[in-house]
Amino acid sequence: MPISKPKSVKTTSAPKPKSAPKVTQPIDPEESLARLCADGALDKKAENIVILDMREISSFTDFFVIVSGTSDPQLKAIASSIRGRVRDVTGLKPIAEDGFPGSQWVIIDYGSVIVHIFNTEKRDVYALESLWSDARRIEIA
Repeated sequence: MPISKPKSVKTTSAPKPKSAPKVTQPIDPEESLARLCADGALDKKAENIVILDMREISSFTDFFVIVSGTSDPQLKAIASSIRGRVRDVTGLKPIAEDGFPGSQWVIIDYGSVIVHIFNTEKRDVYALESLWSDARRIEIA
């Protein structure tokens, strides 16, 4: 009897498990605005960017965004970049601004988010992070 080839056996592999759906945090518009401000500051090479979640300890704002620059022209560029980024993405304009020209501390107030743009030396003098040390810090990715 001739030897026959074995019949090919079709094997099926177990179905790949479906990946678990990604769990996303609910979108917090105030935190998103704070992160947007930080992104605008990064565009102009701001240094030492910190977001403080003030919601548990303050009644006047939800977030502080604190950044540093090394010169008055850089402070102005950072402020302009933040205003432009926020306007382009959200359509919001600041409620108030203060610190121009040359005060070495510029404040942009969006109500729920207050941005502090400091000259490096002035930031050390006012030490807002120490003053509000109870606030939760938010990481910048």
